Amino acid sequence: MNKNDCIIRLERTEDFREVEFLVRESFWNVYRPGCSEHYVIHALRDDPAFVKELDFVMEKDGRLIGQNMFKQTVINADDGRDVPVLTMGPIGITPELKRKGYGKRLLDHSLEQAAALGYGAVLFEGNIGFYGKSGFDYARRFGIRYHDLPEGADDSFFLCRELIPGYLDGVTGVYQTPRGYYVDDAEVEEFDKAFPYKEKLRLPGQIF
Repeated sequence: MNKNDCIIRLERTEDFREVEFLVRESFWNVYRPGCSEHYVIHALRDDPAFVKELDFVMEKDGRLIGQNMFKQTVINADDGRDVPVLTMGPIGITPELKRKGYGKRLLDHSLEQAAALGYGAVLFEGNIGFYGKSGFDYARRFGIRYHDLPEGADDSFFLCRELIPGYLDGVTGVYQTPRGYYVDDAEVEEFDKAFPYKEKLRLPGQIF
């Protein structure tokens, strides 16, 4: 990947449909038959937790090839505080350009901008094999627990990165996923009718 062959900028209103199509292509049949991420993005843009200043797209040769977005949420700390943090995603790259370095470049730029705006930490669900290369670690090592996860259950999907060094020092508690991520399956199905037909497949490795 040539670092000069693409640009990263804020999403514009006229990008919305193209971004939703991109996300649908990126996530289709990855985690479940079909996907819901394109509708999640559509709904989150109107969510109070959505951070417009951190709503990024990546453009190459005049075409959108990637996107990432952030939401505000909290850690319900064991000492009674609500500690403000960010959560991230969906983050996606068009399928034909995955595993070529574009995703990491978009991720690292996004995190740099979040830090520049003064946000202290990012927590979300992801693969440590990829996100660890950009400074993420298991959230348990920061003393943060995933909401509704039984004690002793596998939490290796739950990741954290401090953007301000020491921001989570002395903090233990439970992370809360923003409500905007929870969408109704019927609404997803209805929204998806506006896109070209794609076959839903049950594939190995899907988690839903």
